[in-house]
Formats: sequence, structure tokens, C-alpha cells
Amino acid sequence: MSKNLVIVESPTKARTLGQFLGKDFQITASMGHVRDLPRGEFGVDVEHDFKPQYVIPKEKIKAVNNLAKVAAQADLLWLATDLDREGEAIAWNLLEVIKQKGKVKNPNYKRVVFHEITEEAISEAFASPRDIDGELVEAQQARRVLDRLVGYKLSPLLWKKVKSGLSAGRVQSSALRLVVAREREIDAFKPVEYWQVAAILESKRENLKGEKFNAFLIKIDDQKAEIKNKGESDEVVNDLEKAKYAASEVSSKDAVKNPSAPFTTSTLQQTAATKFGFAPKRTMRIAQDLYENGLITYMRTDSVNLSMSAITSARKLIKEKFGQKYLPSIPRVYKVKSRLAQEAHEAIRPTKITVNSSQLTVHGADHNKLYDLIWRRMVACQMEAAVVVEKTVLVCAMGNKTYLLKAAGQKVKFDGWYKVYQKIPLKEQVLPEVETGEDLRLDKLNCEQKFTEPPPRYTEATLIKELEKNGIGRPSTYAPTISTLYERNYIEKLEDKKIGPTPIGTTTVDFLVKHFGKIVDLSFTAEMEDDLDLIAQGQEKMAPLMKKFWDEFEPQVAKVLDEAEKMKIEPEETDEKCEKCGKPMVIRYGRFGKFMACSGFPECKNTKALNAETGLTCPDCGGNIVIKKTRRGRTFWGCSNYPNCKYASWTKPNVESKKKESASA
Repeated sequence: MSKNLVIVESPTKARTLGQFLGKDFQITASMGHVRDLPRGEFGVDVEHDFKPQYVIPKEKIKAVNNLAKVAAQADLLWLATDLDREGEAIAWNLLEVIKQKGKVKNPNYKRVVFHEITEEAISEAFASPRDIDGELVEAQQARRVLDRLVGYKLSPLLWKKVKSGLSAGRVQSSALRLVVAREREIDAFKPVEYWQVAAILESKRENLKGEKFNAFLIKIDDQKAEIKNKGESDEVVNDLEKAKYAASEVSSKDAVKNPSAPFTTSTLQQTAATKFGFAPKRTMRIAQDLYENGLITYMRTDSVNLSMSAITSARKLIKEKFGQKYLPSIPRVYKVKSRLAQEAHEAIRPTKITVNSSQLTVHGADHNKLYDLIWRRMVACQMEAAVVVEKTVLVCAMGNKTYLLKAAGQKVKFDGWYKVYQKIPLKEQVLPEVETGEDLRLDKLNCEQKFTEPPPRYTEATLIKELEKNGIGRPSTYAPTISTLYERNYIEKLEDKKIGPTPIGTTTVDFLVKHFGKIVDLSFTAEMEDDLDLIAQGQEKMAPLMKKFWDEFEPQVAKVLDEAEKMKIEPEETDEKCEKCGKPMVIRYGRFGKFMACSGFPECKNTKALNAETGLTCPDCGGNIVIKKTRRGRTFWGCSNYPNCKYASWTKPNVESKKKESASA
């Protein structure tokens, strides 16, 4: 038996760590948490400083016993769990169960932390171990206890007053409130009609013939152009058709475009959602694999800090691969704006900048995509700024009135970091070399009716951005929060990756706002995050903070339980009629999502599945392909003729290629 026992969370992390530790070290995995608050019980002793009452889950007992037995035979324990609060709490809980289960009541241990699994980082970590940080453990316990206080008391209340199977949480309820509030903004929005007028112009000079450009009307007689209806637009267009055009002012300037900071958890989730359509949970699962295989730094971070060695390596690669002109004279240093960010941590970056996605040891298209994104962001953040020439042409049109039109364009003068990160300028129009005072020829007028638009619905990416902006949750909570909202049928995916609340979500928020407004108040939720950070910094203690919250919260729960009326969830109406009784069919929500039911319930109990049509044909039987959901809420493509046809696919079926294969066969 080895004298040194190293305990990590996962077998993958153990295997990677084993590449750098010698034969004197035995490495084992705890498989995550070894104990937690009990399921189905409150598990918090509110009478004695809100002490959590931990238990070992049944499925973990055998593994924990084996772990304690192995630990008892080791001379020295090395607790090498992750470097955040949750990792610190896992290390502390490991030590506690080893004390309880093992023969050694005070095992000799050392705590080691590292932000990347590389030979240098591991060597440094094991050369400078420390004790378990009690303040970090207390902060994590406070979060866990607070979430249990809220969830354990509010969830049963929702079952009685709204609908069974629901849950409430400090962060998830605030996130849901954001989605519902945005939907109500959209519903209340009243669009205003306006007309946009654009002239397609060109120079009269022979050498510029054919170089046409768009100029938009911005002023009429020195007043902002506000065209409110078709009558006004026709009047303006008629006058502009006869007007004389000239370039009244031509200006040009170089705009410096600096690269974005390296990824944090939040920005990685946002960018992966925008570029690849990855759900936050999917992004974090892939990032976890990359980290545990030693390919990227720790993936739960709100810091944009970079080690000097990482910057030096990136600068060396840039010089060798792209040339001196792409390398700034001094390294770029980034500072996060949030005062709560843990700057001692690092941003997410490759552990070896010389390894690109084609050289990955972890296989899979998703892993390649995410690693490549992280690699490009890291390289780009240390590259020279891009320079874009922004050109503006103001055009004067003289008719019965004086009109001012504006044309804007840009072109890349020096690509800089665009070379790696492929940033595309927003305005792609390249304007011709017209000169101030030059006469122009009108080619065509375009007049388009438009309406002011409401604020857009959130996507997963923009919801995470809003949560971070408001200080709600931490890097580790964004992905599970959004997943829970889907699983509880509080939100649903709409077109173009947008998120909308379901009737259940809207009703739940209305109930919580009415009776527990403080719990779902964004500023209160952010303040609680601040308090948890103060505990981690040793400036506050858990017990008084929990007591202050509990003394106000518990009486309110009891009052609402006695006095509040049950909320009614209004079903969504449809145009379909029930084939059994003729009454309208409505959309309701069950345990596994939407379904169609007769509005005559309970007299008529007719129900049927509600599946989203795709317009695709099943390659196996010729039936319709519909989008379905598993019991866990995962979307897949399946045949509408199930169970007679069992065709199903996790990805959108390539029907054309299937047909070609069938034809060739």
C-alpha cells in the first residue's frame, strides 16, 4: 500500500494526474460528493446555528467504506479536489467521512489545489500544500443551507398552491422572473409605424461608374426624419425623385478594435450557445472533460486573469505563426469589472498553446469545437488590435425641401486579431472614393414600412449575461439553473433559440412575487451572493446570516400556507376540436411536458401527444418526422408513426442522404 494516497473527484482526473506523480502515489476518485443533506428530510438544525445534518447517500456507502479503508492504510492523504468552494467542501467532507469510517481519527492530510493539470502546476501544488480553508467550506455550506431553507419550504407550498411537482429556488426563481418579466414587456409593447427611405446613389465620374452605395434619409429641413405613414413617405419619395444630389461631406477615420478578454465561465457559455447552439449544461460537460484531460485550465471561473507564463507562450506562438506585426509591443492584461471576481484564479485557456484542436487526445466533434474556440480566444486576446477604416458620406438632396442622407461603410485596414478569431465587421459596405461637393446620380429609391420592435426574448446566452450583470448566482450555477427551469417546464425553447415562459412558469412567478417578493427580488438575490462572498473572505459568519433570513422567511411561509388561495394555470387554447366530444382542445402541461387535452375535462378525458412538426419525411417508413422529448427533457427527432416505426435520432436526420443510400442499395 502506498504511503501517499491522493483523492480527486473523477477517474479521468485521476488518470491525468497519474501521468505526473510517481509510483509512490496512489490516486483514487471519490466520484464527486461523498455526503450531502438528506433526501426527503429538512436536514438543517435551525435551533443550533443552522448546522447541516449530512448523510452518505445509499448508493455511495460501499464506495465511501472502501475509500475510508484505503485511507486508513496510508501515511499521508493528499486532498486534490477542485479549487473552488465546492471543491473545498468536498475535500472537507472527505476528511470527515474518513475520520468517521476509518480507524485513524486524525489522519495526516495535506490540501493541494491547481488550476490546470500539467506537470508544472502539479509539481508546484504538491510542493506547497496547505490546510483546508474553513472559510471557503463555511461559504459553501451557507449556500447549501440557504438553498435548502428556501427549496424545502417553498417547493411543497407550490405543490399545494400552484401545481404538484414544482420547485422553487433562490437563483432559479429570480432567473424565471427575468424571463416572465421580459415576456410581459413584449406583450405590453405597442408597435409604432415608421418608414425608412434609402437612396441608391453613384458618382457621375466615369472611373467610379457602377460603384453604387446606399444612403439613408436622416434629416428633412434640419429636423430628424420621422416618416409616420405611407402618405408622408409617398410625398418624400416624390420630392426625392426630382431632387439634385451632392456629397456634402466625406469623412474617414481609423477605428481601433481591441480583442475581447479570455473566456470566463459565463462568456464561454454565452459564446458556445451563440456559435454552436450548445446548451450551458452541454458546454460545461465538454469543458469538464477538457479540463480533466489536462487540456484547459479550470472551467469554473469569473476571472480574466492570465499567468505570465501563459501570456509568454501565447506571444511566442503569435510571433512564430503570424509574424511580428501581429504582436503588441507589451502583453495585454485584462481586469474583470465585477468586484466579486476571484482574480487569484485564471481565465479559461489551453494549458499548452502549441496544441491545436487537430491534436486533441479527447475525441469528439464537440470537444474539438469548444477547444478550438478557447484556443482562438486565448491567442486573439494577446494579438495586435485590428484597424478598421470607418467612412461616412453625408449626401445633400435639394428638392422642395432640403434632405440629408447618410452612408456609412467600413473596411479592414489591418486584420490583427481578426486573423484568428474571425470577427466580421458589422457594416460591410465599402463606399466609393467620392469627394466632398461632388454631384451624384440617383439610381433608385427604396421605401420600406417598418415598426418599432419590443425588447427581444432571452436566449440561453443572453439570460446568462443578464444573471451575471445582476449578480445572480455564480459561475457554477448558471448551467444547472437553466436546466432546472426546462426540467420543471417553467420555460421552453421557441424559434431562433429564444426562451419563453410556459403558463406554469408565469403562474409560479406570479405566486412568488405576490407572497415572497423579496425571495425573487433581483437585488436581494444579489445581496445574498455578496453575503456568501463575505463568508468566504472571513468577514461574516453563516449562523447570524441564516438566522436573519429564517426569522423573516419561516413565518411568511406559514401565513401563506394558511391564507393564500390556490392559483389556477390557464391552459393554452388551440383551434383543434376534440374528436370524441367536439369541444376545443387545449394545451396542458404534465410531468413530461406539453400535451393536448380536451377542454371538457373531467367529463371528457381525451388526450393526445403534442409533437412539433418538422416537414421532414421519415427515412424508414415515409411518415412525418416530429420533434419529441425524453422524460429527462432531451430533444430528439422521431417518427410520428411510433410504435409501428421506431425511427429516432438525437440529431436532425439527413433525409436526402438516407434516400440516396436507399436508392443506391
